[in-house]
Amino acid sequence: MSDTFGVDVDIGPYSGRIHSDYHTPAILKAAGDCAALLRHPSCRILDASRNRIGVVTLSLGADRAVDVVIKGFRTEGVDKLKSLFQASKAWRAWRGSRALVKAGLGTPLPIGYLEKRTGSFLEQSYFLNEYIPDVTEIRVLFRELSSDGLVLLLEELARYLSRCAEAGIDHRDLSDGNILVRKSPDGPSQFYLLDTNRIRLADKIGTLRGIKGLIRLGIPKHHQKTFLARYLQRPVVSGWLWAWYRLNKSGYTNYVAIKRTLGLRKIAQKLKIQ
Repeated sequence: MSDTFGVDVDIGPYSGRIHSDYHTPAILKAAGDCAALLRHPSCRILDASRNRIGVVTLSLGADRAVDVVIKGFRTEGVDKLKSLFQASKAWRAWRGSRALVKAGLGTPLPIGYLEKRTGSFLEQSYFLNEYIPDVTEIRVLFRELSSDGLVLLLEELARYLSRCAEAGIDHRDLSDGNILVRKSPDGPSQFYLLDTNRIRLADKIGTLRGIKGLIRLGIPKHHQKTFLARYLQRPVVSGWLWAWYRLNKSGYTNYVAIKRTLGLRKIAQKLKIQ
C-alpha cells in the first residue's frame, strides 16, 4: 500500500512507513538501525533526557545527502503496558505531521516512522523528519526582538495558530520550545511545529478548546489580550473569553510550579511512568 506520503515497509524487526520521496535503498538500509545512528560519533544529539533525539546525515544515493532528525521514543513501565491498546508515539508523530503538511501548515517534513514489537508489546519506536536549518525557537525571539518586531511576530503567530484551529488540528503541547521560526527580512515569518505526537484531529477546534491550547505559550503578559484577539480574528476579546484564558493560564502556571517544587517529573521518570 502506498500514498503520496508513505510506503509500508518491513526492515528487519521493524515495520512502519517511509515517505515516498525517501523510499530508496540507501535510506532503508540506514533506517534499519536507528539506535546505531543515534550512537554514532557523527550524530549531533539535540536531547537525551526523556527521549533521545539526534541529527544525522543520510545518503540518498547519487552523491546526494539529507540531514535527518531521528527521535527515539522510550518504551518502559506504564508506556509498555499502554502499547497494548495505544498506537506508538512514533506513529502518532507521523500522523500529526502528515496532517499539518496536508493542511499546508509548517512542520518539518515527516520522513517515516518505525516500530518494533514483541507480540503485542511495543519495544522501540522511531520517528524521522527533515532537519530544518536557519530557524530559531520562538522563546528566543520573545526575549530578543524589538517591541515592533515582537508585535509583528505575535500577529503572524496568531494567524498561523488560528489556521491550525480552522484545520481541526489541536497540538496539545503548544509550548515555546515546540515552535521554530524562520525570519525573513522581506516576507512573513515561517513557523514549524514540533512534537506532533500529541496532536488530535477534529473537524474544527471549538473556541474554548482553542484558547486553552494557547496557555503554554510564553506570550508577554501585556501582549496577551491583543494576541488572543488576533487568534480569534476579532477586534476585541470579550470579558468571558479573556477570563477563560487567564483562568486556564494561571492554573497551568501554578501546576508547573508545584511540579518543580515537588520534583514530580523526576519521581515519574524513576517510576518509569513518564
